[in-house]
Amino acid sequence: MAETVLNMFFYGTLKRGHANHNRLCRVYLRAEEATVRGRLYDLPFGYPALLVEQEDVRAVGTSDHMSDAERGSPRLAGMRVLDGPRVSGELFAFGDPEERLPALDLLEGFDPGGGSSFYRRVLIPAETSGGATVLAWAYAIEKPSGIYLPDGRWPPRA
Repeated sequence: MAETVLNMFFYGTLKRGHANHNRLCRVYLRAEEATVRGRLYDLPFGYPALLVEQEDVRAVGTSDHMSDAERGSPRLAGMRVLDGPRVSGELFAFGDPEERLPALDLLEGFDPGGGSSFYRRVLIPAETSGGATVLAWAYAIEKPSGIYLPDGRWPPRA
C-alpha cells in the first residue's frame, strides 16, 4: 500500500528559517516555494494569518487526521489557482500524517470539534514554483484581522 502523503502550505512561523520550523517541520519528504489565492495579515502577536476565498475551500479539517491527509494528497492536473491576490509560502510534504497533523493542530490552536478556534484547517489549491497545482492543508482565519500585507509575504518587509 502506498504511503499517505500530507501536503501542508505554510506562510508564517512554520516556514524554513522561522521560529516553529525546527520544532515541528524539520523532517519532511519535500519542500518547495508555492502560492495560494488569498490575503495575508500581520497580527500583533508575531505571526501572520491567511484569509482565503470560501470557493477555494475543498474541505475543513476534522479529527480524523488520516482521512484528512488522504484528501489532501492529489495533484490537480491541468488546474490552476484562480486569479486574485496571492500569498507566498512553502508547500511541505510529510510522510507521517497521524503524528504530524495533531501536533500542527495543537500549535495552531485548531480544535476540529470546538467552535472557538482562531484558525480553521482548510484544504485549498496551492501552486508550486514548478507550476503544479496541489491540494494542501493550510490554517486560515474566517474574517480579516491585523494589518493587511498586500505583497502576500511574511514577515513584512521594512
